Amino acid sequence: MENKPNFLKRTWSFFKQPSAKYSVLAIVGVTLVAGLIFQSGFGTAMDATNRLEFCIGCHEMNDTVFQEYKKTIHYQNRTGVRAACPDCHVPKDFAHKTIRKIQASKEIWSKLMGWVSTPEKFEARRMVLATNEWNRMKATGSQECRNCHNFDNMSGTIQKPTVYSKHMKAKTDGQTCIECHQGIAHRLPKEYVDPNEM
Repeated sequence: MENKPNFLKRTWSFFKQPSAKYSVLAIVGVTLVAGLIFQSGFGTAMDATNRLEFCIGCHEMNDTVFQEYKKTIHYQNRTGVRAACPDCHVPKDFAHKTIRKIQASKEIWSKLMGWVSTPEKFEARRMVLATNEWNRMKATGSQECRNCHNFDNMSGTIQKPTVYSKHMKAKTDGQTCIECHQGIAHRLPKEYVDPNEM
């Protein structure tokens, strides 16, 4: 019976004044557990915000660009393959995806400030929004497009000869998809001037 109070006394003493060795282990353990919890929560948030339903959750997107996108081949086509908002607007790899999500916080600010709260306000900012997106895509070599489309996999027998020829010239010239395919999923801004026709 005497051992039990001594054990409790020693245990209480350990937690009251742990040795430096165990303090370091406790800090490392707590840090690892906290890191795992943060990573799990962060990953869950990234997945939740990388879905079509999230993207069109606000009326600004649902009433404008989503309606345009629904009329394109990226939404509905003969093969049933769909490229949703995140496929084109969010990089796949973790580092670039995280950076893009941080950049997207400006879009939340636009919503909170009401800068795109009506179709008229959205149209007034469409050129700025589109230009930002085109520049981002050009800077990544249109990587989001190339996740599905690849010059090397294009068939000269399936594509129309003029289209195939243009794609092969773009490949040779080092062009990216977005340089020719602006407006592929959304209406072009009224101020847009095609640089290929200048």
